[in-house]
Amino acid sequence: MIDFDFAYYKPSTVNEAANLFHDLRSDHKKVCYYGGGTEFISRARRNDMQADAVIDLKAIPECNTFKLVENQIIIGGAVTLTDIAEATFFPLLSNVIRHIATRTERNKITIGGNIAGHLFYREAILPFLLADSEIVIAGKDSIRKTKVNGAQLKKGEFIVQIITESIFSQFPHSNSKRTKHSKVNYPIVSVASLHVDDNTRVAFSGVCEFPFRREGIENELNDTSKSRETRIQNAMNYLPAPILDDMHATQDYRKFALERALMEVLEKAEGVSS
Repeated sequence: MIDFDFAYYKPSTVNEAANLFHDLRSDHKKVCYYGGGTEFISRARRNDMQADAVIDLKAIPECNTFKLVENQIIIGGAVTLTDIAEATFFPLLSNVIRHIATRTERNKITIGGNIAGHLFYREAILPFLLADSEIVIAGKDSIRKTKVNGAQLKKGEFIVQIITESIFSQFPHSNSKRTKHSKVNYPIVSVASLHVDDNTRVAFSGVCEFPFRREGIENELNDTSKSRETRIQNAMNYLPAPILDDMHATQDYRKFALERALMEVLEKAEGVSS
């Protein structure tokens, strides 16, 4: 049960949504955007957040786009994880998403909500990091496009679309997820990879307090003059932050799971290239 009242808005255009957020904030309202609603509802029930107004993005056509156009895969921010998991446009993305939450939850969770959500895992972003995807972001009086890697939403902004060159859907790929219990739990380690032009790209969730892809890690992993074990150990030096140590797994166990996952990535990638 949510124990506070809020106003509900459902704009039909990108500009209407962004301007509405600004106007409500100018009136000293606590405002949030609403996609699938899973995060808002769960956090509100725990009294972890409150809002005076909720702006539902699901009626905006651009946010519901899911199509292949001129060699680009365009996915609107309000498209559900279930719809993406069942599609064939981007196999790696579909595979990663099938291991996020349960199907019932995926029916509600949107791709924009997962990428911009409060939980730091944000596993759905991993394939986009590997594919150098672009993200279309809307705010008051502006729509901007930027690379997914490093993109940050400012106050009042929301994800309109994610755009990926379709060529990336054709490359060999793999994904591996370790959890404490069931396969759909929060990841202890989640690793996705693409084998592009004889090099392996890797992106991670659950290892640190944010999902990431790092050039130094990939350079070490692709240095075939060294043994796989040495490459993995060298790659560990390029982690962007300390390995997590929390209720789901100790730092030592996460490191062990990460090393095993990277070994599987290399074995598969080098099997492909041989």
